[in-house]
Amino acid sequence: MKPDLPAAEAAFRENFALRGELGASLSVWWQGQEVLSLGEGYHDRQQQTVWTPETSVLVWSATKGPAAACLLHALARHGESLHTPVAAVWPEFLHGGKEGVTFGELLSHQAGLAALDEEAPITDHALAAAALAAQTPNWRLGEGHGYHPRTFGFLLDEAVRRLEGEPLGAYWRRWFGVPLGLEFWIGGVPEGVSISPVHAARLKAGAEPSPEDIPFQKAMADATSLTARAFRSPAGLQGVAAMNNPAQRQASLPSFGGIGTARALGKFYAMLAEGGALDGVRLFEDTAVMSRPLTNGPDRVLLRDTAFAAGFMQDPVDASGRKTRQLFGPSLAAFGQPGAGGSHAFADPEHRLAFVYVMNQMEAGVLPNERALGIVRALYGL
Repeated sequence: MKPDLPAAEAAFRENFALRGELGASLSVWWQGQEVLSLGEGYHDRQQQTVWTPETSVLVWSATKGPAAACLLHALARHGESLHTPVAAVWPEFLHGGKEGVTFGELLSHQAGLAALDEEAPITDHALAAAALAAQTPNWRLGEGHGYHPRTFGFLLDEAVRRLEGEPLGAYWRRWFGVPLGLEFWIGGVPEGVSISPVHAARLKAGAEPSPEDIPFQKAMADATSLTARAFRSPAGLQGVAAMNNPAQRQASLPSFGGIGTARALGKFYAMLAEGGALDGVRLFEDTAVMSRPLTNGPDRVLLRDTAFAAGFMQDPVDASGRKTRQLFGPSLAAFGQPGAGGSHAFADPEHRLAFVYVMNQMEAGVLPNERALGIVRALYGL
């Protein structure tokens, strides 16, 4: 399949004309080469600072893809597998009845650690990791899965620290960022990088939530629900303004703190789409675990069907094996991770394609919206 680049470009530009786009970038890679790079708009609503393809921006939960790759890479380096119990690397993790939790279950949001009973500040890794080690799972292992919006990054970060003796953000730069020349950071953004602030979601007058969104929105309004608790565990940095603070943008937050360009994230996913190697840099011998679903069905936190492979989201499928949603295009092998407000990133190994869309004007909704998905459909001719 050859991607329809003119149609994708037209859909990208249509977002500025019809959907209130402020600043955005699009990077499409095919067969190991970037074949489309767009960056337009502005950093600010006053339209004083021009956005370019070199503009970096916070990508929220799209950070989870690079973070998961770091743990998978570290596990391979130490001869561990998805079947290794987490407690074999992180002994304190066995408390609360978690001795049987494997890295495969941790990476696919099955561990039941989406919400903490003990409050821990999101800016204190040691306290958050200790709270996770002590936590009794929110549900019993084998009883489904639920998205870990915030704790996921701390779980991966602590595992990498136990394996490698350094934070996940430093590991990312050492093994991925520097060798591949990626302008993408999980903490520690260098001075002089052009970073756009993100802008809070705008509610459209008269807009009705989709039927799929209603259960999630109701749960978020109930502070006692697992959904609401998960989105505030660990506590702090809840708002857009907090994440625009330069000091907080320097923090290493592998769940939602990644900052970089669409091109950088696109090259990372292109490497995965090419089987783990790009530009003479081999990082994985096999990326099949990223395409192999480990769980599929009702999500206890997002309250809709989701599917996860080892560290990456996929589209859920029905009993006949057909996709019930196409966030990641038509291929069953595609995998990636969206971010709050609309950012979207994925690899499609079947078609040797990688797609990344980032923006600064957020929209409501926990999954990608029409701005990103319209481009995806156009790219595939759907």
